[in-house]
Amino acid sequence: MRESFGSDGQPGSYTDIDYTACIFMVGHNMAATQTVLWSRILDRLDGPDPPKLIVVDPRLSESAKRATIHLALNIGTNVALLNSIQYLIFKNGWVDEGYVSKHVSNVEGLREKVMDYPPEKVSKITGISQERLEEAARIIGTSETLLSTCLQGVYQSNQATAAACQVNNINLLLGKIGKPGSGIYQMNGQPTAQNNREVGCNGEFPGFRNYNNPAHMQELARLWNIDFEKLPHWNQPTHVENMLSYIAAGSIEMFWINGTNPLVSLPNLPKVRELLTKPEVFVVVQDIYLTETAEIADVVLPAAQWGEKTGCFTNVDRTVHLSHKAVDPPGEARSDLTIFVDFAKRMDFRDKDGNPLMPGETPEELFEAWKKLSKGRPCDYSWLTYSKLTGGSGIQWPCNEDHPNGKERLFDDGYFFTDTEYCESFGHDLETGAPYTKNEYLAMNPAGRAILKPSHYIPSQEEPNEEYPLRLSTGRNVYQFHTRTKTGRAKVLQEACPEPVVQVSKEDAESLGIEDGEEVLVKSRRGAVQLKCQIGRPSKGQVFIPFHFGYWDAKDDRARAANELTWGKSAHHPRQQQRKPRLMLLQTNREMGSRVETTLLQGRRRPHRETPAHQRHRPNPRQTTANRGARVCRSLQAQRHRHRLPAQPRTPPRALARRHLRVSRAADRNLPRPDPAHHARPGNHAGPRSAEEHRARDLHRAQAVPGQVLGRRRLRPEDLARRARCHLPLRPRPVDRLYGPGRPARPADLSR
Repeated sequence: MRESFGSDGQPGSYTDIDYTACIFMVGHNMAATQTVLWSRILDRLDGPDPPKLIVVDPRLSESAKRATIHLALNIGTNVALLNSIQYLIFKNGWVDEGYVSKHVSNVEGLREKVMDYPPEKVSKITGISQERLEEAARIIGTSETLLSTCLQGVYQSNQATAAACQVNNINLLLGKIGKPGSGIYQMNGQPTAQNNREVGCNGEFPGFRNYNNPAHMQELARLWNIDFEKLPHWNQPTHVENMLSYIAAGSIEMFWINGTNPLVSLPNLPKVRELLTKPEVFVVVQDIYLTETAEIADVVLPAAQWGEKTGCFTNVDRTVHLSHKAVDPPGEARSDLTIFVDFAKRMDFRDKDGNPLMPGETPEELFEAWKKLSKGRPCDYSWLTYSKLTGGSGIQWPCNEDHPNGKERLFDDGYFFTDTEYCESFGHDLETGAPYTKNEYLAMNPAGRAILKPSHYIPSQEEPNEEYPLRLSTGRNVYQFHTRTKTGRAKVLQEACPEPVVQVSKEDAESLGIEDGEEVLVKSRRGAVQLKCQIGRPSKGQVFIPFHFGYWDAKDDRARAANELTWGKSAHHPRQQQRKPRLMLLQTNREMGSRVETTLLQGRRRPHRETPAHQRHRPNPRQTTANRGARVCRSLQAQRHRHRLPAQPRTPPRALARRHLRVSRAADRNLPRPDPAHHARPGNHAGPRSAEEHRARDLHRAQAVPGQVLGRRRLRPEDLARRARCHLPLRPRPVDRLYGPGRPARPADLSR
């Protein structure tokens, strides 16, 4: 939305479903991801004058079963398909010339690129018949109103940003935006992701401010009453893929994870596990249950969940709701806000006048501060109050002097957030990922008009080959949510969907000799998982795995997390957030007695090559205890894959590595501190340890006793004692997973 409309903020309203004549779902299985909203669509589909439904999905999902036309494209070809639809809109004269001439820029630039995508060419790329593609374009181009939606099938696939922009382009070309029944839902994967974006918790600055605009950053510094030079505005906030790169490089040594579970949800899990279990990285997890990520944390902060705290949240269509606290959180769990306010106090954060940096302590006090921060920006909350939000069904922003009761739709006047001094971002080149400068943005001359952003289709970097002949997509199912932190503990939902499966087409199952319900080993270039097979829904050459499942409730050692197979890209790569691998090899494992027989069904096995003696691993006497433990775990993992055995779920499993980490870190806390004056270098706070300090470190580690309280260099004894007291169970049930045999002794004093 920043690329097309100048700023974040959903244009449409949920009420558009009640009026629209055509719904265009791209990479969005609403039947599994937004069940309440899907019920609203079902009411329209089963009622009088039902809308046409066009669904773009590689699988025959529940949403696709109700579609007027189901476009079952090849995974990763969204941009080619959407370019062809735009080609047909231009060719058949369906463009709303009056709207486009007044409210849209770069029409000719878009026309020039999409002319390279006639249906006969795109049919070969996407696997969709030319006739089906043309019929879908006719329905979209001639419908009186059009409501378009996107989700992970766009955002976590090849050319994610480019594909999302092409959906925006289609509505803009047709003039179907800002009107009842016409709009765009660039949907969120989580219920409150929209308000996270508004306040700057999702790789953005608060209030949709532009870090490249000095006036925006100076205003933010003034509102926070801090020195402009201390506001980190030289680049946009660091995205998670870049954070992981910094952890690998050693420049991030502490990682605070709040309300998410990256050891299940992030792509390329083997790499993520390796980084987050580095002895040099101090991990803090703030969550309501003991997740896979919490199990590897150095400190766990038990948090309150919905119903146990007061606060506001925003839906996709900009509707702000107020949730009042109903019950107290269990044990010593506290709300996220209480934890952050307490942390700010303990760190003694202050503004430039010496006053506390936090403008309040209660939810309502901080909501009033947020209203001041949002005033004048697209997400203007300035006229919202707790009393106005209490007792109703929410109010849509902007809510200000011009719209005291909120605004149902954005851009109804044809004016967009693209003015140079107002926009949230100057945008990027969708093919190279390069950010535009202010001068390049001015050359587009948006001046309050929407920007049509074209992009050529670029094939995925990993295409099927002889060894990896299939494409994989991951997604959700109706019974589980995200990484099952809560739904996996709901008995009815867990019984309905107790374990993941890999869905395979009938044609592929027949050619591979796989039967429904049979266990298969799914391999990619990054890892392998062992799952039961379900035959029928995907198109030929494609398979699907739900990404919900991790290992907190696993009953065996089989690897089952879908992201063991996937890969991620830097946030600014032109194919950003490409988190699905495309290529896999399926194998069937049939256990016979004490022997495991592996039948290679398709592809070829790489010839086994004995490692030369000079390349074999030899223990390093200077290697830390923790690293030795991690290396042993990784070696065992490698041996399992080499002999085609079921993959281990963790690398290294925390249950095996925890004692080693505790030994090394407990020893580290007693090391002599380096003298900054002696080791100082230009650009560094301190240089490396001397040889004497290395020897002292090894000696302390050799004398360390397993089970000591977690320690860390440069911390005072009272800090260590406080940390031990914070290492608490999150809920009564999982306490035995945190303390027990082979785990640290439970602290005697559990008070704060």
